[in-house]
Amino acid sequence: MAKGYSQIDGVDFNEVFSPVMKHTFIRVLLVMVAWFDLELKKLDVKITFLHGKLEEQIFLHQSEAFVIEGKEDHVCRLKKKSLHGLKQAPRQWYLRFDTFS
Repeated sequence: MAKGYSQIDGVDFNEVFSPVMKHTFIRVLLVMVAWFDLELKKLDVKITFLHGKLEEQIFLHQSEAFVIEGKEDHVCRLKKKSLHGLKQAPRQWYLRFDTFS
């Protein structure tokens, strides 16, 4: 997991907006489903943030469990794929998802 809390706005990322719904809308939707006896289906994608395409170059420290001996000062660069924990991950996944609709 990336340490998104250490990212700096304007340096590590530019946009983080991702559309969301208010709880009131979800409640109204559920009431309408019950009232009109409709069928409701949900979708849960477990690896969503791994499918976003990054626009920025992101460098990460090596994970403590995978530090290579003699190369402790090296870093890893993400190759155009988003990673859970990055602040821009939700937006990048939404933009990718939106291209299919």
